[in-house]
Amino acid sequence: MLDKLSINELSKLQKIESICAILEVFIYITAFIFYGGIIVFPSVNASANEKLNFLTNNYNTLSILNFISYILFGILLAILVVAIHQRLKTYHPALSKLTFSFGILWVGLVIACGMISNIGLHHVVTNNANTPENTMLIWSSVSIITKDLGGGNEIVGGIWVLLISVFALKNDIFTKSLNILGCIVGLSGILSVYPLDIFTEIFGVSQIVWFIWIGVYMIRKS
Repeated sequence: MLDKLSINELSKLQKIESICAILEVFIYITAFIFYGGIIVFPSVNASANEKLNFLTNNYNTLSILNFISYILFGILLAILVVAIHQRLKTYHPALSKLTFSFGILWVGLVIACGMISNIGLHHVVTNNANTPENTMLIWSSVSIITKDLGGGNEIVGGIWVLLISVFALKNDIFTKSLNILGCIVGLSGILSVYPLDIFTEIFGVSQIVWFIWIGVYMIRKS
């Protein structure tokens, strides 16, 4: 491995991986706190006018959260995907390219979710030509698109983590416990294709642990 990567280059990669992984954890936790506790969304039975007022009154907060939770997350994820690819490609170039492809695809989907959500939100709160009912129909369509792309379906991210973990298990990269956890994360992400929230929740929580573990492991190694 050191024939292609010098010790200094490997150390830099490890630091990059650790920083990005830990920042991803902070973004995950921040999103959970705000979406799960601080921001109280109107109930399903709320009127269209109440829902529209909520989006209008919280426009800036929601826009920033979307940027952090999706776009910034995706940017950091892209760096992490490249750094892990650089580590794996020496062992098996073809399989590492497949893993890299799913990682970059996930990056694109995550960033697209943030862009669509923020553009849709801006359109909704500035569209005064329609009635609240019609405006909320537009927002409902935006929500469905973002959820289908990645907000409620983690299959692409699951495949990426699973491929990394299986690859690492075979080539004795990282620790065995970390790779087993990665397999659990990956499988739960793949199973989120079924319309059950439990798989998405398992994926989110277990990936927080996976990111932390990857980050700490890389810090210790570097």
